[in-house]
Amino acid sequence: MSGRQYVEGIGRRKEASARVRLYPGGTGEVIINDKQGGEYLPRLGDLDAALMPLRICGMEGSLDMTVKVQGGGITGQTGAIQLGVARAILKIDPEKRSTLRQAGFLTRDPRAKERKKPGLRRARKAPTYTKR
Repeated sequence: MSGRQYVEGIGRRKEASARVRLYPGGTGEVIINDKQGGEYLPRLGDLDAALMPLRICGMEGSLDMTVKVQGGGITGQTGAIQLGVARAILKIDPEKRSTLRQAGFLTRDPRAKERKKPGLRRARKAPTYTKR
């Protein structure tokens, strides 16, 4: 796919960051970190969630996609890919903004792991209270 024209979108979620490249005039091939999409995201529904912006805009089989994603876990990476795909679609067709905005694909999810507080075991879990 190198050498062809592409549109790029960057997506982030939790600790994950994804660089998504969409190649117009493709067959719907998805490559994530040099592996097939289903091979990299084997968990049921993850690949579907990552490609949902394409499905909503009706561009599912008409674009090839390569993704470089790093950091975070599977859920964070899936969310990062989803945001990157939505941002790349906007560069191809700005008319799709209202469709993507309405579906919630253009908003970065700000939730992240809460820091550990002193005297607690985790962010909110307190040690077991003992009376004696």
